[in-house]
Amino acid sequence: MTGRQIIDAHHHVWDLDVRPQPWIAGESLAPLARSFSAAELEAEARTAGVVGTVAVQTVCVPEETPELLALAAGNDLVTGVVGWTDLTAPDVADTIAALRELPGGDRLVGIRHQVQDEPDPNWLLRRDVRRGLLAVAAAGLAYDLVVKPHHLRAAALAAAGITGLTFVLDHLGKPPIATGALDPWAADLRRLAALPNTVCKLSGMVTEATPGSWRTVDLRPYADTTLDTFGPHRILFGSDWPVCTLQAGYPEVIRIADRLTDRLSPREKEAVFSRNAIRVYGLRPPGPPDDEA
Repeated sequence: MTGRQIIDAHHHVWDLDVRPQPWIAGESLAPLARSFSAAELEAEARTAGVVGTVAVQTVCVPEETPELLALAAGNDLVTGVVGWTDLTAPDVADTIAALRELPGGDRLVGIRHQVQDEPDPNWLLRRDVRRGLLAVAAAGLAYDLVVKPHHLRAAALAAAGITGLTFVLDHLGKPPIATGALDPWAADLRRLAALPNTVCKLSGMVTEATPGSWRTVDLRPYADTTLDTFGPHRILFGSDWPVCTLQAGYPEVIRIADRLTDRLSPREKEAVFSRNAIRVYGLRPPGPPDDEA
């Protein structure tokens, strides 16, 4: 991918001295039980040709989003933030407006909630959640879907009911790559992709594969299904750093995504690796590559 500018549309940062990450539990996630900073990411990202990123929330607490916005305000690499707010709160619209007044508030591009942890598979269809999603749409933001396959049907119904909101599916909806099964995930993905206000991140696949023994070929059926259903102009590349480091380093994740999209034309690849993220999230377009400056 030499010479191509990349927007990493999905990564995280956290400082365990500021707050714990309760989801980091168990032996399999132990390597993530340390702080990961934007400076650590930037060292790898710049080398890989990444010119902009979107930092995504990790915990459902109100304090994290202002911190991510402040990070973006002081960091040229972080061009967008997907934050969190309580969608069920009566004052959700006021909260979003207040976030935009904070330092870095102009870089708030989306909202996300850990729907994957909600026991109700129809959580997205609740009346109070719908009211919150309408507030997100009214603010001109996108809504990131972090869900498991059994949430996809409700996600499609929610997206069909709020056509003015762009729904961004994270990590392909976490398909069961380790098992090799495609359905019912693929069928439900097609239902979501049939809606014009939905897009999907090509991200998070390596951590859904069999730990320690996966190969890129194991990921290809899921990448191909996503490419076929959403098309190259509705897919955004995301590294899911540092979670991806459980199975692959940052440069390797980019190389894998490059291989999984090898059937695309150069223009289509440019869409996946940069232009779609700029359009969907309203990011500032990057400057020319160093060799063209």
